[in-house]
Amino acid sequence: MRIKQFSESTNLPPKTIRYYEDIGMLPPPKRMGNGYRDYDEADVDRARFIAGARSLDFSLDDIHEILALRERREAPCRVVLDLLEERAVEINRRIAELQRMEAELRDLYRLGQTFPTDDVDGKNCVCHLVSEHLKTTVS
Repeated sequence: MRIKQFSESTNLPPKTIRYYEDIGMLPPPKRMGNGYRDYDEADVDRARFIAGARSLDFSLDDIHEILALRERREAPCRVVLDLLEERAVEINRRIAELQRMEAELRDLYRLGQTFPTDDVDGKNCVCHLVSEHLKTTVS
């Protein structure tokens, strides 16, 4: 199949497909007599795995490691399980950080509503709160 059909089958833009080929995530495709790429179902399966892993926030290095294990006929299942756990822990940490940031934003918003909104110099308005917040988070 040509790159357009491959793209439709994998939901990957042709530019991404070419990039994955360039970095070795996808093997170089066979070429037709006119030089067009010619993909097969194994390429589609591999690209779908890559796209699925990327959607789970696996790095390209992680995916490359998994694919290398497969190519050596070694089961990558333990590596995938470990990566799934790592990603879940990282997302949990990011959620906690975002919830903390949301609480800070809401506190600053409530406090900022008590300040004037016409201070052009930003010395006695909500802008001052943002500057002061940076000082407290950096130190």
